[in-house]
Amino acid sequence: MDDDGTRGVRGPSADRAPGPGVPPPPAHPPRVPHPATGTHPADRNEPDPYPGDRNQADRHPGPPAEQWRAGSASARPVEHRPAGPAPAAPPVEQPAPGAPVDAWLRTPRPPQEPGVWRYGYTPPPPEESERVSDRSLLVGALIALLSALLLWSLWRNGYLPYRLVPLKLFTPGEWWNPGTSGGPRTIEGSDALTVYEAILFGLLAYGCGRIGNFSELFRRHVAERGQPFLALAAAAAAGLTQLLVWKETLPVVRPVLVLVASVAGGEIYQSQTVVNVIYGLIAAAVLWPFARLGRWRELIAARRGSGAPAPNADAAPATTTSADQWPELRAAGWTDAADTLTAEVRTGRMNDVDVARLRHAWRLATRRPDRLGPLAESVLRTGGAAALHPSGHRDLPRRTARHDVLTGQVRIGRCADDPHNPYVRRGTGLALDPALLGTSLLAVGPPGAGKSARLVRPVVEALALRALAGQAAVLAVGGAGEPLGPDEAFDVVVRVGHPGSAHDIDLYGGTTDADEAAAVLAEGLVGDVGSLDSRRAATVLAQLLGPYRAAHGHFPSVPELRELLDGTPAAFAGLRASLEAAGHHAMLRELDARSRQAGGPGDPAPALADRVALLDRPTFAGFFATGPDARPFELRALGQYPLRVRVDLPERGHAEASRLLTRLLLAQFTAITAARTDTALFVCLVLDDATHAVTAETVRGIRRLRSVNAGAVLALRTVDDVPEALHTPLLGAVGCTAAFSGITTWDGKRFAEAWGKEWVETREVAQHTVFADQPFTRALHALRKLVTGKAVTTDAVTVRQVERERWSASELAYAVPSGHAVIRLANVDGEHAPPLLVHLDG
Repeated sequence: MDDDGTRGVRGPSADRAPGPGVPPPPAHPPRVPHPATGTHPADRNEPDPYPGDRNQADRHPGPPAEQWRAGSASARPVEHRPAGPAPAAPPVEQPAPGAPVDAWLRTPRPPQEPGVWRYGYTPPPPEESERVSDRSLLVGALIALLSALLLWSLWRNGYLPYRLVPLKLFTPGEWWNPGTSGGPRTIEGSDALTVYEAILFGLLAYGCGRIGNFSELFRRHVAERGQPFLALAAAAAAGLTQLLVWKETLPVVRPVLVLVASVAGGEIYQSQTVVNVIYGLIAAAVLWPFARLGRWRELIAARRGSGAPAPNADAAPATTTSADQWPELRAAGWTDAADTLTAEVRTGRMNDVDVARLRHAWRLATRRPDRLGPLAESVLRTGGAAALHPSGHRDLPRRTARHDVLTGQVRIGRCADDPHNPYVRRGTGLALDPALLGTSLLAVGPPGAGKSARLVRPVVEALALRALAGQAAVLAVGGAGEPLGPDEAFDVVVRVGHPGSAHDIDLYGGTTDADEAAAVLAEGLVGDVGSLDSRRAATVLAQLLGPYRAAHGHFPSVPELRELLDGTPAAFAGLRASLEAAGHHAMLRELDARSRQAGGPGDPAPALADRVALLDRPTFAGFFATGPDARPFELRALGQYPLRVRVDLPERGHAEASRLLTRLLLAQFTAITAARTDTALFVCLVLDDATHAVTAETVRGIRRLRSVNAGAVLALRTVDDVPEALHTPLLGAVGCTAAFSGITTWDGKRFAEAWGKEWVETREVAQHTVFADQPFTRALHALRKLVTGKAVTTDAVTVRQVERERWSASELAYAVPSGHAVIRLANVDGEHAPPLLVHLDG
């Protein structure tokens, strides 16, 4: 069926994903446009960019100029692209605005709790229990200083009794005059008193500083103002301290001289040089703590660095262990390939997607040692363009959120400074990654709350970037015109009901087994009908699909399936004749069983026919075809290739049909993904509107996704869009939930119950009136009540631990500001993060 891509296209304006165009030379790093090459790596004798355990030698996608036939046996998942020059691609965003790729690559990404934006993360300072007001801090420091001065004055003037008793206990008695207040009698006693007073002064200064909290006063009013104020303030304090030291107001010089003389002898002072050295050491010792406090060394180094020319990055390469030196290649002995990639990074010829793609390709190649050599040779020939995505793209045409492709994270917001958030999470970035999406995500919020623009669109972008790196596949489903990304950002764009769509949707999920196709189709057609058993509906469909496929080699189209479900005699007679002619006696028994059960009580065929009739409309004429001219997109290709697929549904004119197709895609995704054996790729389904799409079977399927490296993102306007019996199972099946601003208290109650409770400390204050017994006290209380207008009371404080909801229903409905959401996260390893109030900036 090599028909050069012209067969089955419904118009001259068929939607096609544009191919790689010829780029202009890069203006500045790390902007990298689409590659100039138009051939697949296999045609250039390059290694398979996505080596794995499965054999892809015979089914690897062909050159981007050819169509990826997702519905064919070879499963080449890309749309036909017309010949001719592609339009100029808009500039793509960089890993970090203004930062080169090598700096982005070397930026630390420490492991953190689920949802923390790891790129350049720095932990917050320790939490302050209670911040003392500036007024109280200044008054406390002043009182401590005045008290210390008073105490020192009393000491120096001899008003404190027994002040010399501790000193006399450890020194000879002949040094002192008799009595507890007797002073020194000898020179040794005078020297001992000098050292004793210096020690007491040091202890008094230390105690005054601790009691007056001078360190907090310095940090808050001096250190926080930064340089050069910090250095100037420290220099002024150092000058004043030097003046007081040499005026002998502070006991520093004499005690030092006494100690030196007692150790080295008094003859040491006969040398003027020695005296000068001792004085210099005293001055340096006094200046040293002020230099540390004022950070003089850092200021001088910064001043010198600002005046010197910037160091050349090429002249001072990083160490061989840094990330931009590709240590994994060097460890394997491919030094030339590592040098090539290092040069590509530093010259700006690689972007963040190239780095992530090559790292992933190298990790996969290490599992197959025979592929290491071809991959290294490809790197030597093409540099950062090695192991390209089969589409030939190296980046998205446009980004609307901050991405860290190395970790797969996308930043969607910042945790608010709110008491509900733990202190360590306040002000930190919140990000989503495949480890979180692997538990599936449910987002609930009214229209206009920002679900699509601030959550769904960034998630789709992140998965598309990860697909370009060969690590994920994404299927985004939304209404026509929804902001899920431009056509150029996807490999396959399916527009249901649009005459220019190059692909259809396979109603049967690409399977050839009638029972499997019937089970999934029944779930999509009548899975939301609570009074109808989907297993009986699947039996009815299997009784028709099996015979039809046996007779014609494919499943029936929508009009043919409708006729069979309606029990049209001509349709049954034609099918019976085909089966008899081919000798399919087992299928004849199936058809006879369907004929006997038709019209009986509880027969689900009429309900199935009514639902199929929603798809048998003139708008969908030619869609959902199953014959030799059919061009459906099969979801099974998502598990084999890093595809970027978008499905546009006609929600405005055919709301019920769109909901049916959404429900069918969700059922097919959960069934196909759970049955795949190769789970190397992370596969994710994103439903921009999952209204009436969730059924009991799909809830069970969502719960199984995390074990097969897959996930689903479901966006709802309200939880009531899901059957009431599935509210609790759905909230229990997903690991990540998001409640946007504007939800109702009914929805808030369900989230509050799902998020549970926590122990908090409460303080209850009770005021009791004070009754005086004495006449004078009663008179004072009466006077106070006359002046203040309030009775004299006393406070009784009760502190206890109580269990309360993390977020109450009323808080979720009324306390979440606009542009915010309360998000609870969990990853596939079982780690949880509490519900966080997040300001969405995606």
